[in-house]
Order: sequence, then C-alpha cells, then structure tokens
Amino acid sequence: MSLIVLDASVAVKWFLHGKGETLADEAFALLDRYVKDEVRFLVPDLFWVEFANVMWKAVRLGRFPKALADAALATLTQYDFPTFPTVNLLSKAFEIATTYDRTVYDSIYVALAVQSKAQLVTADERLANSLAAHFPVKWLGAI
Repeated sequence: MSLIVLDASVAVKWFLHGKGETLADEAFALLDRYVKDEVRFLVPDLFWVEFANVMWKAVRLGRFPKALADAALATLTQYDFPTFPTVNLLSKAFEIATTYDRTVYDSIYVALAVQSKAQLVTADERLANSLAAHFPVKWLGAI
C-alpha cells in the first residue's frame, strides 16, 4: 500500500467540483484508490484548517452554500486520516521554505512526506514543479 501525503488542494476538489473545476476527475480517482485500500493518506494538522478555510472562502464568495460546506467538513473528518502535528515538522519545513523559496505552509506538507517516506500529491502545479526534483512531490495532473 502506498503512503500519500494529501494536500488540502486535492481534497477540496472532492467537494468543489462544479463546472470548469480542473483535476476533479483525478482527485476522485485518487479518493477511489483510498476507498479501495490501495493508498493510505497522511495529513499535517494544517490540512484541516486549510480545507475549512477554502470552504469558508467559497461560502463567502457565494460559490458554495454554507449547509454544503458544513456537510463537506463533516464528511471529510469522518475519513479520520492519520494527522501529524505541524510543530514536529516546523524545523524541516522552515529549512525547505527558506532554501527553495516556498511558503512554510506548503513546506509543512513536503516535510511530512520526507519524514514519512511518502509522496506528497498536490493540485498546486507550481509547487510540484518547483520541488519535484528535490522531494517526493507529485502534481495531481500527472498521476
């Protein structure tokens, strides 16, 4: 079974997959692999906050009804992904961020992938392109 550090940008696509949402099919295919026990997802505790923030923004912009955002949060938390504290990843994340000019937020996910000997899957193509040569980072559109 493969270990995957799941970026919030991928999980969001399971819920905000309206017209024109890119990579929704790829995100659902990855979720299907999880449901079939072909992969196991790991997340930093930051994942939950980032996901909720995207839902909040979608509600605020009128892109998603609050009731559906509430349901999305409830559904996602039922998956009970193993969650790792960011405080334990902070030093490595800061090193990655300062060396490769990436945000500490993004680097937390990369640090978890390195620590767990897993692959980070992200819908952020710029992040994947900037770090894939140095770390186990894969763009969702390439899987």
